[in-house]
Amino acid sequence: MLETEELKKVVIKAIEDVKGIDLSILDVKGKTSVTDVMMIVSGNTSRQVRAIVNNVIMEVKKAGHPPLGVEGEEYGEWALVDLGDIIVHIMQPSIRDFYNLEKLWGEGSPAAADGS
Repeated sequence: MLETEELKKVVIKAIEDVKGIDLSILDVKGKTSVTDVMMIVSGNTSRQVRAIVNNVIMEVKKAGHPPLGVEGEEYGEWALVDLGDIIVHIMQPSIRDFYNLEKLWGEGSPAAADGS
């Protein structure tokens, strides 16, 4: 198994390789028991969202860290790749704006206030 920082680098490269847009990395350690890091990235179309998902899956498997689960990739609006210590959200911009996970989990969020 890869360490979180090494896994993060693999995921970032996989996202960059298929031109993921506006990558945001949130440290949520202590804010949730589900994961330590949330990565949020946009794809302009359902096709691009699926391409990002598929590339992340392929690259983490190559690195010896298969995902624990993948959800939503068939629709291409919002997909989630669960890597244990890292959860990757791949969303179309309109979905990302609507759910605003950065505000929910980022600095100054209710989750951040609860965790401190």
